[in-house]
Amino acid sequence: MLQSVDVMVEQMPHAAGLPLPAYVTAGSAGLDLTAAIDGSITLAPGERALVPTGLRIAVPPGFEAQVRARSGLSLQRGLGVPNAPGTIDSDYRGEVGVLLINWSAERQTIWRGDRIAQLVVAPVVRVSWAPCEHLPPSDRGSGGFGHSGVQRLETTQDGVKDGGVP
Repeated sequence: MLQSVDVMVEQMPHAAGLPLPAYVTAGSAGLDLTAAIDGSITLAPGERALVPTGLRIAVPPGFEAQVRARSGLSLQRGLGVPNAPGTIDSDYRGEVGVLLINWSAERQTIWRGDRIAQLVVAPVVRVSWAPCEHLPPSDRGSGGFGHSGVQRLETTQDGVKDGGVP
């Protein structure tokens, strides 16, 4: 059973006529956010813009809203969210904006009402620090950033077999 949470939403005047974020399929994790702009915005290669959604939300305490890229927009047009996931805290009451970047080699235009990102609401766990003199050991230890090497899988006509670079 899916958990449900009520999130209050205010549609600002410049979002008039645009739909509220909605799940596209029954299995969707994210709600699609749309661009609440007049006309269009064109991004040159490498250019970023904060695109307004015309929405203000009240995320309940114990939750956050995450702004994430839409995979199709990233694949097909090279548009992404450079700070993904962008976090909207439960005490933020300003307009939800989407920081978009054009990672493609061509100019990209965003039009009013385009679906530009996804919004995922998720629970948040608070940390209580437990100061100590030494951390307990682990199998991994302090290794990070590529410490486990690169592993490639080689394919054959019979299937997949291990191989690669240590």
